[in-house]
Amino acid sequence: MAHTLHIVLVSVHVQPHLVETFRAATLTNASESVKEPGVARFDVVQDLDDPTRFVLIEAYHGPEGAAAHKETAHYRKWRDTVASMMAEPRTSKKYFNVTEDATW
Repeated sequence: MAHTLHIVLVSVHVQPHLVETFRAATLTNASESVKEPGVARFDVVQDLDDPTRFVLIEAYHGPEGAAAHKETAHYRKWRDTVASMMAEPRTSKKYFNVTEDATW
């Protein structure tokens, strides 16, 4: 059903010498995040033209799922671990799904 997902796109620009370290920490966070009951999907994508830029595509079963995610130990560890790796502060935009979410 449309409008059932709370989707967050997090844009991250990483310092060039820390790309691999950031990727490893982020993949660990993503693999733990998909185990949360409020998470429908948690993907990490990397820019083909600029490998220092990533987007985290986070889909939650409502805003409560997003709020619960920020309370987990793995999120807090990720947040603290990668904070100094950023070339600039990360940004996020929130969306809801317009298409059906049956494939998520």
